[in-house]
Amino acid sequence: MKVLVTGGCGYKGHVLIPKLLDRGHEVIAFDTQWFGNYLQSHPKLSIVKGDVCKADDVPLDGVDCIIHLSSIANDPCGDLNPKLTWEVSALATMQLADKAKKLGIKRFIYASSGSVYGVKEEPQVTEDLELNPISEYNKTKMVAERVLLSYKDDMVVQIVRPATVCGYSPRMRLDVSVNMLTMQALSKGKITVFGGKQVRPNIHIDDITDLYLFLMDHPEITGVYNAGFENISILDIANMVTKYIPVPVEVTESNDPRSYRVNSDKLLATGFKPKKKVEDAIREIIEAFKKGTIKDEDRFYNLKWMQQTVFQGSPA
Repeated sequence: MKVLVTGGCGYKGHVLIPKLLDRGHEVIAFDTQWFGNYLQSHPKLSIVKGDVCKADDVPLDGVDCIIHLSSIANDPCGDLNPKLTWEVSALATMQLADKAKKLGIKRFIYASSGSVYGVKEEPQVTEDLELNPISEYNKTKMVAERVLLSYKDDMVVQIVRPATVCGYSPRMRLDVSVNMLTMQALSKGKITVFGGKQVRPNIHIDDITDLYLFLMDHPEITGVYNAGFENISILDIANMVTKYIPVPVEVTESNDPRSYRVNSDKLLATGFKPKKKVEDAIREIIEAFKKGTIKDEDRFYNLKWMQQTVFQGSPA
């Protein structure tokens, strides 16, 4: 199969694309490369630098399946430039789906977000609950979902609402909870937790990327699926880290009391089984740090890096 991965040079793309290549697929990684490119060359891999907002620049010739990962990722980054966030995460998705339909592409896998639900009081957040997105990022994800579902009679549409992803990737992210707390312990010798009682759902990066492969293998599985398997408080994650790096945990007040728990029973009923846990992610990050594979660098924090580069010219 020829697969286009938008956002292919991102956090998830760097783990997903080698798996696609190992399975014998031909892959196009399409990305602005704001955060660089660490993909290894491969005879079946084409890396194309480009902007998903420019529909005519997206290479779709001969493509059988689109895995659409491109977006302005996370709430603070989305708020930097709301207009750009809507263009990248909503309008570009609409244009891509429309072009895919016209070209007869029959497979479209979309990476939405578990944050589309907003703040929920329900102990288990399931796919049938009303969506109340709060931030620009959440709102664009909801709109993109609605757009794609309108094409369900033209192509196989598979929408994933991932929990917070954790674990090592060559294009690392240190602004997501598990990764951030682990790096704090490694580089600062202490962990600072704001509030701590907030519960967040999590999924290992190997499991979310395996899920995209699973969906490719199962075109009969369509619609929207939550993907998060460990609902853990921020403080409990910090304490988990200290099992491996014995550092103090400082708890300070937080103005963000939001807690939410994602229920993924619908996904588990399809036969998909996660293989890794948060604790695996913590151990893998520690190992990569000790080997010198990753360091605590600005380029691994989306907001900080975008402020320094995308909105302030190019990095020196």
